[in-house]
Amino acid sequence: MIENQKIIIKENAAMLAQKATTIFNQTAKESIDRHGRFVVAISGGSTPGRMYRMLAEEPYGSAIPWDKTYIFWVDERCVPENDPASNYGAAKKDFLNRVSVPEAQVYPMPGELPPKQGAQKYQKALIDFFHLEDGRFPTFDQIFLGMGADGHTASLFPGQDALDERKRLIVAVKGGNPDVNRLTMTLPVLNRARHIVFLISGKEKAATLKTVFEDDQARLPVQKIHALDGELTWLLDRESASLLPGEMIHQTRLTV
Repeated sequence: MIENQKIIIKENAAMLAQKATTIFNQTAKESIDRHGRFVVAISGGSTPGRMYRMLAEEPYGSAIPWDKTYIFWVDERCVPENDPASNYGAAKKDFLNRVSVPEAQVYPMPGELPPKQGAQKYQKALIDFFHLEDGRFPTFDQIFLGMGADGHTASLFPGQDALDERKRLIVAVKGGNPDVNRLTMTLPVLNRARHIVFLISGKEKAATLKTVFEDDQARLPVQKIHALDGELTWLLDRESASLLPGEMIHQTRLTV
């Protein structure tokens, strides 16, 4: 394991969400103390959904400085926001409509546009927000990622050209379940975050996680995530971590 990585294992999905919510809250306050704002990119899916619902509950709902929080998405399905598959639509229901974050500080991916046009528009939004010069990449305070049973993360799927993208911030892809057009941040963006947090739960992820940590030749998309100048936290529940080798866990900074 690399020095700036750690593994945190919780007994179940509920405790996992509780820890994730605490991490979100802590990083928000630390980022605002350091440079006056908290810029986070979030993912969709059932595992982070538990965390999002907790963010709207006490003590977090009123403790998090939402007025200085800016929310982006790591990926999105190219569907309207009222579609059940929309990451943004789910987040609105889970917490955005229930907390005091200003609407102007929420940056959903334009899933309703044609994919390439949507990718260009969101890339411009990132360039404008971070005041990026040509060839530069943004640095998020925190990025939350998940992992599919096939080893994909964000909407970066095994074998796709998007994994080799080194210039663009956002690309259009197609794949996953459902197999639809999507927008996704690229690896150069994801890997520059100050803190990357993987949220992974469920026994169906256990074999993939074992491969991630034991087989460097597997070349899974999730294995291409590296915190270049920050920290990487693997936040797992007991079921997803059930096949991890004891020796590997012992040698990491493990918190149960």
